[in-house]
Amino acid sequence: MSLNCNEIDEILSELDLTGAFVQDVVQPSFDAIALYTYKPGAPKTVFVCLAAGACRLHEVRRKIPKYEKPLRFMELLRAHIKGARVTDCAQVGKERVVRLRLHKDAPVQVMPAAQERFAGKRKRTEAETAESGASEYLLYIRLWSNAANIFLCDTDNVILDSFYRRPAKGEMTGNAFVLPEQKPSDKTWEVRDFAEIQAAFAEQHPEAEPLSLNQKVDAFYSQTATTHSLESLLAQAEKWYADHKTRQESALGRLKEKRAAFLDAGRLKHHGDLILAFGHQLDGTTSFLDCEDYESGETVSIPIDPKKSAQENAAAYYERYKKATHGLEDLEHDIARAETALAALERQYEAMRAETNPLKLEQLLRRSQKPKQQEKKAHPGLDYVVDGWYILVGRDANENDELLRHHVRGQDMWLHTRDYSGGYVFIKARAGKTVPLDILLYAGNLAVYYSKARKNGSADLYYTQVKHLRRAKNGPKGLVLPTHEKNLFVKLDAERLRALEDMQQERAF
Repeated sequence: MSLNCNEIDEILSELDLTGAFVQDVVQPSFDAIALYTYKPGAPKTVFVCLAAGACRLHEVRRKIPKYEKPLRFMELLRAHIKGARVTDCAQVGKERVVRLRLHKDAPVQVMPAAQERFAGKRKRTEAETAESGASEYLLYIRLWSNAANIFLCDTDNVILDSFYRRPAKGEMTGNAFVLPEQKPSDKTWEVRDFAEIQAAFAEQHPEAEPLSLNQKVDAFYSQTATTHSLESLLAQAEKWYADHKTRQESALGRLKEKRAAFLDAGRLKHHGDLILAFGHQLDGTTSFLDCEDYESGETVSIPIDPKKSAQENAAAYYERYKKATHGLEDLEHDIARAETALAALERQYEAMRAETNPLKLEQLLRRSQKPKQQEKKAHPGLDYVVDGWYILVGRDANENDELLRHHVRGQDMWLHTRDYSGGYVFIKARAGKTVPLDILLYAGNLAVYYSKARKNGSADLYYTQVKHLRRAKNGPKGLVLPTHEKNLFVKLDAERLRALEDMQQERAF
């Protein structure tokens, strides 16, 4: 339920914004905005919510989190009314439309006293000050459910911009803002006492003074409103946690099942030995070899390919055994990573449950639910941090070219495989430090891994500083010709690559 007209009047009376200055504007979401105001000895944060069924305006005494990126209406208000003084604040009749009159002085040009004497400066009159760029604005806050909006207008009620742009209703820049017609009504609207909120507060703080209406409204909507409500947001967090936990536990279970099969790899080698020992029994028609296991004394049935010889069937089992034994180490690493991710999910959920600020909780949920593909990156390609050294990796010609043009400098180190196409790897320079061999090897492994030499498992690299690279004339995108280069032979090191994966995972959480 949104605020009624009498509740709005009482809230505005408690706020007493006339004479206050707008210090900042913050928009935490797409249906709310906050004004940081200041009066000597009385700083106040005025929170405005336009959500259907929970339209309201009141003071909050908690920090309003900023949105991840600048939003249009917030930037507009900052440009026009930041630093402005509220000359009047009142509801228009009983129509649940709050009007703030704002005055913003022109920028003050400071001139040294000596220059003032030579310039013959005199004190400006009020008329001259007004002509110099002082601005007057009207900010209308309409608290109607399903039609709530905020309008910044000039003194002639011409809309400069609105929170929600609605062309069909004429709520667009350049149109006139029409005040609602004030109609007499026999209905009386009572100011809610929020007795439960007051009783709960008095129980926890028996010696404190009774809550103001602003405080009661803030507490009530934080607990019960569908938007910015702790209860509803915690329910969303629980659903998000349950979905992610189920998926991660299923993935971990599959990895453990695979490990169990890999741990039985010795059986594959033993089957190969049995096929060689009893290969003379193969007749080229049956798909199983029935023989006596010389270790257990029992009869075993081994699946084979009837079209292959005993040696070929045994070789197939030995190859599976080799893959299982070599893959077990990587599998153990994958299981450890999955368990780390599950533990990080638990910590993330506990942080959400411990959050008492509904706006902050909403922001945490929004970040966690945003797909990785939609997250804006500071640069193309991949990045790693190893012992304080920052490594950038381009994986194709476009990423290589973009990194070269905009994200590296002359002192940075460049690595690339010889005789193989592939990505560029850059090590960002650190003042007064030489790149250690260990960091070169990490970067070199990345250069080989993201190149055509990956299948070989090793490659010759050359490396030099970016300032020694010259673009090939009329060459393809990203192609460069190095000078002053040095050689480095790198063999892919699985442990180093796994360590880089672990570092990336730790940064992600």
